[in-house]
Amino acid sequence: MTSDSNPPSPEPPQSSDNNPAVRARVPENVADGCFSTGAIVMTGPNEYIVDFLQTIGRPHKVAKRVVIPHPVMPQFIDALNTNLELYKGRFGNPQAPPVQPPNPNQRRPSPQEIYDDLKLPDEVLSGVYANGVMIGHGASEFGLDFLTSFFPQSAVSARVFVAAGQVPRLLESLRGAVKQLEQRQQAGANPPPELPPPADTGNDSPPSSDAPPSDPPPQSDDDPAPPA
Repeated sequence: MTSDSNPPSPEPPQSSDNNPAVRARVPENVADGCFSTGAIVMTGPNEYIVDFLQTIGRPHKVAKRVVIPHPVMPQFIDALNTNLELYKGRFGNPQAPPVQPPNPNQRRPSPQEIYDDLKLPDEVLSGVYANGVMIGHGASEFGLDFLTSFFPQSAVSARVFVAAGQVPRLLESLRGAVKQLEQRQQAGANPPPELPPPADTGNDSPPSSDAPPSDPPPQSDDDPAPPA
């Protein structure tokens, strides 16, 4: 797992596992990337599913779905945390988006209701696989290049841009997903998924039980983690 400085980052490459920076081919169809205003993280039996959302205007949609194997996620978290610390050293703490106070009387929507409110295009439905990531940052955003590191050439399978203020929440959701898997493995069972506290997207977003805007999770056979 490599933390690297892609555009938009002027930072020198950083590696979370002391490996040299990976050089990866960028296919034309992923070169432009997509901007994400929030994320939903789910835990499957063999992989994590990260749905990067666009909640600017209607309909809200899943812009990119990335499938990450369980062993790779802690490396992704370390690389993202390293880049966040570099960002803080240069620019200070990123400005978090405003959070609307929770409404205790609002009913928490089911995972199915949340995804009913999201557009999930056919071309995104199966997602893209990633077993590595290169991360860069500028003054206002982070760039995440998800990789398929296969012989003879690594390639970028998805490019996602996230506002700097969203990165701490994304890290929180990713760590929550790892903790959820550890608890499930310790219990030796697959408990039914629980709806986590929603996270702010800074825009209109799917219905939420605590505070809109939010990005909670889905699926009956996956365990969602606190979203970003």
